[in-house]
Amino acid sequence: MAVSQLISHFTPIILLYLLLHSTFISAVNITHLLSPYPDLSDFSDLLSSTTVAADLTQRTSLTLLAVPNSFLRSSDLIRRSPSSTNIADVIRYHVLLQYLSLHDLSRFPPSGKLITTLFQTTGRASNNFGSVNITYDDKTDTTTVRSPAAYSQAPNNATVISLIKNLPYNVSIFSVNSLIVPYGFDLLASESRPPLGLNISKALIDGHNFNVAASMLAASGVVQEFESDEGGAGITLFVPTDDAFSNLPASANFQSLPADKKADVLRFHVLHSYYPLGSLQSIVNPVQPTLATEDKGAGSFTLNISRVNGSVAINTGIIQASVTQTVFDQNPVAIFGISRVLLPKEIFGKNAVLEKSPPISGAPAPVMPINFSPELFGPSSPPGEMHSSATVRIVNLAVLCIGLLYVFV
Repeated sequence: MAVSQLISHFTPIILLYLLLHSTFISAVNITHLLSPYPDLSDFSDLLSSTTVAADLTQRTSLTLLAVPNSFLRSSDLIRRSPSSTNIADVIRYHVLLQYLSLHDLSRFPPSGKLITTLFQTTGRASNNFGSVNITYDDKTDTTTVRSPAAYSQAPNNATVISLIKNLPYNVSIFSVNSLIVPYGFDLLASESRPPLGLNISKALIDGHNFNVAASMLAASGVVQEFESDEGGAGITLFVPTDDAFSNLPASANFQSLPADKKADVLRFHVLHSYYPLGSLQSIVNPVQPTLATEDKGAGSFTLNISRVNGSVAINTGIIQASVTQTVFDQNPVAIFGISRVLLPKEIFGKNAVLEKSPPISGAPAPVMPINFSPELFGPSSPPGEMHSSATVRIVNLAVLCIGLLYVFV
């Protein structure tokens, strides 16, 4: 009886302990996990430079197919140097959105099994071509990863070489002998397709109700940047209406910004990919980098895009705007009118627009996870945050104290 009472006392404490620990293991610093392996340095650099590494901090379970330097440097993808978005999507194709152990790989049938990749979440992969088909040959003890559709463009498959890192039920990293290019993905498209040559300022003036935005883009000089980015993966612009500018609260103080910060705000309104309205409405991965992200660094100046009440909502973390109209849509450029000026929290802070901002609903603000375990999340914590191991020790002590009080009381 005493034992059963003791167990009943401790059961909620154990559950509390497990709950707290499951909360802490919430993000992955993938480049830190790759840092002890110099032969994977080039692949790690691609993860960082394409912002894919930042995307992975939102994931808690994944399998990474890393390509060693010797194979990566001989790849046509790298030698031809296509657009950064093309490279990013190919790297996303090497991130499987579930944890697979070495034992799991040996259990795939000869016919294979489809596993979803991070590329599928972009909305740029048709059908299930953002997935990979994994097969295992028990005669040769070989695991092969390939596109789910047969096609002639190489490289369309890779062989798993070895297990690099395994953090059970959270992250596994395998080395493979080649990059894998998704089906229907033309590496030379960005080099061979002529640019549209759109005059963005004229398109906005012709669209009416965008005169303020047209003037600001021309005065800042960033419109030339946008027009030069029309080639390759294209661009998507979110342009506030004249009414949106007139309704800016005085506390936002937009016009008094220095020229460089004002340019950052304008870049914050542009995605470095062509998204027609249908793709925006069905976008799977809501946190999208902007041209300001490319200038300021991964994880900053991102937009959270979602579908709310039948329309496309764009959340900056301090305000939410909606797409009100399509101004222009011809591959590789899409221009959409939006109801509010997109103010980045990196410049305006969370208290800058309370004067006229309605409560944000629908699309949640992108939340940067707190890094905890040194093994999973990096060697140190940023200034102002408690070190991960110290935090875990404090929580363990708190749980123990609660447990003792629970038993003796």
